[in-house]
Amino acid sequence: MRLRRASFITGSVALIAATVGLPSATATSASHEDKPYAFAVIGDIPYGAAQIAAFPKVVQQINADPQVRLVSHLGDIKDGSSQCTDEYFGQVKTQFDKFSDPLVYTVGDNEWTDCHRVNNGGYNPLERLAKIRSVFFPTPGRTLGEHPAKVTSQAGQGLPEDVTFTRADVAFAAVHVVGSNNSLAPWTGRTAPTPEQTAEVLGRTAGVIQEIRDTFARAREEHNRAVVLLTQADMFDPTVTAPAYADWYAFQPVVQAIAQESAAFRGPVYLFNGDSHQYNADQPLAAGSKWLTLYGVTKPVSNLTRVTIDGSTAVNNYLRVTIDPKNRDVLSWTRVPFTS
Repeated sequence: MRLRRASFITGSVALIAATVGLPSATATSASHEDKPYAFAVIGDIPYGAAQIAAFPKVVQQINADPQVRLVSHLGDIKDGSSQCTDEYFGQVKTQFDKFSDPLVYTVGDNEWTDCHRVNNGGYNPLERLAKIRSVFFPTPGRTLGEHPAKVTSQAGQGLPEDVTFTRADVAFAAVHVVGSNNSLAPWTGRTAPTPEQTAEVLGRTAGVIQEIRDTFARAREEHNRAVVLLTQADMFDPTVTAPAYADWYAFQPVVQAIAQESAAFRGPVYLFNGDSHQYNADQPLAAGSKWLTLYGVTKPVSNLTRVTIDGSTAVNNYLRVTIDPKNRDVLSWTRVPFTS
């Protein structure tokens, strides 16, 4: 869940943007297959007591889907007004471990960024982030689930949650970008980000941009048919009619890196995100988009498709995404209703 507030530190944009040109540090091998490969995407779940109680059935249903071979959770494992306790994190981790397929978890803002709120327990968000990493990424370089898969992680940079992998001739990158202006929204009782808060965002953003560039470089080298990016933040929320730069500036270097790399890639690029809770598929950087000017993207990007998944208290489905070697667009998807 996003909490936007019009506040920013002078010079933060320049500092973040300076991270764009970092060198490549990770790589992973390609997997070429001739048959369709499907993965499930969920996020912004479980929200509240009813969904917490029903979440084991969600896990069981996805496990029973014979087409699904990997699961992606796009973050926000709790709602924005509940406690960020160790016990709750452990409860969700237990359910994650019951996915029969490998589970790639992308961290959301509700489980750490927003934990400064009084109704979340008044935690230091950076302490909660450290806890999230210790609970959900105990073995860097391996996914969660009953049958973990190997992935390439940025654990060496202190970012075990940022991972890359290749499936069915498609390059994947799960990157830690969160709502609340990528965690630069001021904490409770403050009017601006703290120095520690800003330092965390700068370091994490550097890692994200490096991973994005590395993923595209590998995709070009290995002639992958498409690139898939997985993240929590909706950096192109269609419900915001007049986005203010002060509420979105921390996303700018990430968006610019995605735009640059997508434009240089010959195949389709797909960005899956949660955060805004309502299903949506669009081309956020196509000609005429308001986001081009806001993010300083000078040329439209026609091969980037963004897909927002359903989430929050009204969510009643998961997204089944199919990679089909015979499909010109490479990816197709359908919303699969949850069974009662």
